[in-house]
Amino acid sequence: MSAPRRERRKADPALNDPERLYVITGDTDGERAALDLVTMVVSQAEPSPTVQPEQAAILRLCRAPLSVAEISAYLSLPFSVVTSLLTELLATELIESRAPIVRAALPDRSLLEAVMHGLQKL
Repeated sequence: MSAPRRERRKADPALNDPERLYVITGDTDGERAALDLVTMVVSQAEPSPTVQPEQAAILRLCRAPLSVAEISAYLSLPFSVVTSLLTELLATELIESRAPIVRAALPDRSLLEAVMHGLQKL
């Protein structure tokens, strides 16, 4: 007996269909939100029955904060399409976005040494 063969999943042809992506993004005459790949997104509400399936998926994914790049990867959608969907969700206040928190600068080495010497004297 031979071991079962694992087959690669074939990509869904609908995911690369330009017409489908155009329909998802809707009318793009408006301004897009200033989002980049590391912008963090968190949902503020549960998906309602009136939102698009992709937007509902974003709302479910973003119960915990996710970056735009992660959302794009999980949904297998281009960054531009995801930003368009996120812009609509931001306008309806279903999600909140913020820049990632930058690690604070390290304290001065001389300060750390002074604290360490003070603790050693105790």
